[in-house]
Amino acid sequence: MATLTDQASLLKRVDGLERELERLKRDLLHGLVSLRPQAAASRPSLFGSVRGGDVTEGMIEEAKQDLFRDLRDL
Repeated sequence: MATLTDQASLLKRVDGLERELERLKRDLLHGLVSLRPQAAASRPSLFGSVRGGDVTEGMIEEAKQDLFRDLRDL
């Protein structure tokens, strides 16, 4: 039968292994998160963002109306 000191030493080793496993899990999860692509990359310019040709004055006015609501809507 194992002595008390042998049991204590085994428990310390098991505890150390559990800690190491937790660290490895954490590092693995951090590595997986960093591999995911970024949600949205910032654009330094809007060049090429609008399909089809030139932006007309009508398109600009429509966008303004969609963005800035009339005070009566509040």
